Amino acid sequence: MIKIKIKNLPEKEVQSSNAATLLTILHENQQDWMHACGGKGRCTTCKAVVIEGAAHLGPLTPFENNFVQQGRLKENERLACQVEVHDDISIIVPDICKLPHLNYSF
Repeated sequence: MIKIKIKNLPEKEVQSSNAATLLTILHENQQDWMHACGGKGRCTTCKAVVIEGAAHLGPLTPFENNFVQQGRLKENERLACQVEVHDDISIIVPDICKLPHLNYSF
């Protein structure tokens, strides 16, 4: 069982029995997550900051590499619509990607 802890959404943990993109797992668990381009890797609104477990993620996708080269994606950030999760991770939602109807702890 894959567990994803969202540190700045208090007590929020989602789970999946299969490796999938972070956005897919979040949506399977009815968790709202910003994704302006519809999860197609064309923007960075779905980015997540990886706090723990980066080794449990798939390699950077071509879309992510493009944003890294443009300076729009930092070393510890991944696109939720692109990154495949294989085991437990902890993440936070960056300030710029927070949704107004959710209560973040920081």
